[in-house]
Amino acid sequence: MSRQRALDNISLRPTDAWARTEYSLEYHVGYARRLTGEDPTTVRGNRALFDALGLDFLWRTQDGLYDDWLSRGRATDMGHAEYADAGADRREPRESPFHAVEEVWSFDPTSEYGLPSFDDQVAAYEQLNRAARENYPHQLVSGGYYKTIVSGAIQAFGWDLFLQAAADRAKIERVFDRFYQHTLFHMRAWAATTAEVVIQHDDFVWSAGAFMHPDIYRKVIIPRYAELWKPIRAAGKKLVFCSDGNYMDFAEDIVRAGADGLSFEPVNDFPFMGERFGSSHCLVGSCVDCRDLTFGLWEKVRQDIDRTFRLLEGCRGAILCVGNHLPANIPEAMLERYLGEVRSRVSR
Repeated sequence: MSRQRALDNISLRPTDAWARTEYSLEYHVGYARRLTGEDPTTVRGNRALFDALGLDFLWRTQDGLYDDWLSRGRATDMGHAEYADAGADRREPRESPFHAVEEVWSFDPTSEYGLPSFDDQVAAYEQLNRAARENYPHQLVSGGYYKTIVSGAIQAFGWDLFLQAAADRAKIERVFDRFYQHTLFHMRAWAATTAEVVIQHDDFVWSAGAFMHPDIYRKVIIPRYAELWKPIRAAGKKLVFCSDGNYMDFAEDIVRAGADGLSFEPVNDFPFMGERFGSSHCLVGSCVDCRDLTFGLWEKVRQDIDRTFRLLEGCRGAILCVGNHLPANIPEAMLERYLGEVRSRVSR
């Protein structure tokens, strides 16, 4: 367990072990309390849990001082499916405030939601980063931005109108450019902090892959990623790209745009990612699928752990995790078995 181990893996430096993280551990309240004896809803409890599990890296993004778009202007609340225990996080969707594609094409997120002063945003991000160093001294906590170009458009408009508007490439490019400009403000602010690693999150594909024409990705979206990452790289920081869904068709483009690491779900073939990028980029994920853990398929999980470590033999840096999270409905015995098995094998 070491923040340095995480940074070394991201930087492709020799280190004694692969780094580890996991997502959604906060949903496993009973397990965490039994493991640590602490209240897992507190910083102290979280720190005890991450330390007890030997985690090296904590995934974090933060969309700035004006991040609550629903309170600042028009945005779409698409609700939230049951994920936490007993469906405590379920939220019903609300009607979109947008009713025509023309409203989408004319929309400007900065005009709608505003931006704080740059100095105030840098100070807020720096405060977050320093608090993370104090609260989690044994883990590397990332900076990062979540509502990037495509995710920002989905957050604002909802899926239906967004997809209708995206049918016109010229008009949607102008919309994407405005979300890019809004995101760039935050990436420049993160670049001005002491954060060592920054995550660019953008759910720009589905589980089946692209939902827009490939040219929109390669000529409109990804070139703007490259511009977002220039201030991060100029500041000497590492950039990890993260998206839900299957983005294997665009992984080469993401790498050429300047990402140092790729964070992905198991719908992306780990052998594919490892063979093409394992020698040049940090991989954040594994072959393990949370659905196999949920259904108690230990033999399948064990085989996927074996496959992961075999594939890592040709890699230079990795942060191991279940890429599609650890939802609350995973049986505790399976969760504990998986976490223990991976931890026992991370030494290089």
